[in-house]
Amino acid sequence: MTAELHGRIGFELELLAPRGSSRRALADALAKRCGGQVRPVWHHDSEPALVSSLGGRFLHLTQGFQVFRGSGDLLCTLVDDVTIVADLDPAASAPPGWHRILTDDPRLLGLLAHVSDPGGPLDQALDNAAALWGVTPERIGHVWRIESGGATIALATPSGGERERPCEIVTPPLVTDHVAVLEELLGTAATLGFTVPREAAVHLHFDGALFRDPRVFANVVRLFGHWREPLRELIGTNANCRRLAALPAELLAAAEGSPTWEELRDAAARGGLGKFFDVNLTQLLHDKPERDTLEVRILPGTLDAGEAVERAALVEALLERCRDGSRFPMPPAALDAAVRELCANAGGPAERTGAAW
Repeated sequence: MTAELHGRIGFELELLAPRGSSRRALADALAKRCGGQVRPVWHHDSEPALVSSLGGRFLHLTQGFQVFRGSGDLLCTLVDDVTIVADLDPAASAPPGWHRILTDDPRLLGLLAHVSDPGGPLDQALDNAAALWGVTPERIGHVWRIESGGATIALATPSGGERERPCEIVTPPLVTDHVAVLEELLGTAATLGFTVPREAAVHLHFDGALFRDPRVFANVVRLFGHWREPLRELIGTNANCRRLAALPAELLAAAEGSPTWEELRDAAARGGLGKFFDVNLTQLLHDKPERDTLEVRILPGTLDAGEAVERAALVEALLERCRDGSRFPMPPAALDAAVRELCANAGGPAERTGAAW
């Protein structure tokens, strides 16, 4: 019997379209299934830059798709994920209609996303932005560029390397019917031949307001810091998953006392806490969070809705244990014993391990 979830949880599920297909194909199939429609959107991300004028890294906009039900409610958003690379052909040319926009400043990225049409053609991608500077986009081979005062503002390029195939399904917060919604999404993807890529993960977003008590926050740090290996063993974390790191030692040390918010923020800053850790706590430490969630990033990829919800229920139970007011204990030295104790803290059978999910 599939476990039940009790809170508002958003899912991010990383898949890969079969060669010759794309996340747009899944968007169209989902919209057709629910009598809805598809709306192109820009997805924000970043990568190292090969263009020296972009300062060693670029921020980019890639093409994504929101799928709405016939009622007008958002079903999901389908976007690229730059961590998915192993099963792609880096030399593949971009299919017609697939492109991206690059810049080096987050303020420019927001402006470009606002004025550029994610559903428009490559040769017009920078026209609206160029008009703001009173310049004309310049074409260099397959790349379009706008400059001002000798500085590159943005580039628009074809999305080669099969970047149309990675497909991260992002759900809105789900309150009920978690399995049914995920089965609708993953079942449709499986029917179209989508698979789980080698680097795949499932990310969970929990309401951030539940974890803003410094005692609760410190418990979450203890759970994901001191219990890192038992937790990853129990969850079955994908060893090929990228952009995962252990929580900073400075934050772990602060969590061992009775820290204030100021002390936790200071420790997080000194330790370089960011998004790409086993658990993303950054939004909890902002007065005005962009997305007010605690994000758990260590679940393995799957096409099975029941598996996704089983693992999510385990994480939800452990986070509830963090909120019960008592200090989360230190783990036993032996891995097997630590896994059993984690199960006990989650209120589940002690014999469960990641391999059994």
